[in-house]
Order: sequence, then structure tokens, then C-alpha cells
Amino acid sequence: METDVPTLEPKRALTVEDLNIEILPVIYEIIRSVEKDHHDNTAKTRESADCSQKVLELQKRLDQARSEINLLPGIEFSKEQQLNHLEALKTQLRLKQELLQKYRYLYPFDFQKP
Repeated sequence: METDVPTLEPKRALTVEDLNIEILPVIYEIIRSVEKDHHDNTAKTRESADCSQKVLELQKRLDQARSEINLLPGIEFSKEQQLNHLEALKTQLRLKQELLQKYRYLYPFDFQKP
């Protein structure tokens, strides 16, 4: 007997490397279709239909890329907000490094055993 118990796996944040944006091959196929020189009308019509299909495929892939990009963490912040946050994090890092340097050379505590 199976029960539908949701797994408690932590959701991993989406990164740029996880994005699946393959649009260049479709663009290449469209350009190649447009550049072909046909002398008869049936071949032109067929090639035009194929090119239209490839354009629709490109549109679908662009829409998918937009939706994936909107899932990236931090995408809702403007460039200025991201730069301000980065600067604040750099300041925090510098202060923590200074504290570590300061406390590193203090005398160690001597604990005496009873």
C-alpha cells in the first residue's frame, strides 16, 4: 500500500548554469533556410512552411528562456539594488576579516583543570 508522502528535499536554487537556453541552432537553421535559392515554387513554398515552423520553435524557446530566467534568485532586484547589496556584503566581509585578525593574536585563554 503506497501513501502519497511529500519528500522533504530542500529546493536547490536555480543558477545560470542550470538554464537550458539553446537558441543558436534554431537561428542557424532559420538563416540557412532563408539563404537557400530555389528555382521552383513548390520548393519555395515547402521551405517557407519549414521556416515558419522554425520561427515558431524559436519563439517557444525564447518564451521558455524568459520563464526560466524569471526563476533566478535576485532577478527581481535592479542593478543598483544588486550593486548596493554586493557593496554591503563586501563591507561585512572586510569587517569580519579585521575582527578575525584582531582576535587571532590575543592571548589564548588558560584553563586550569581542577
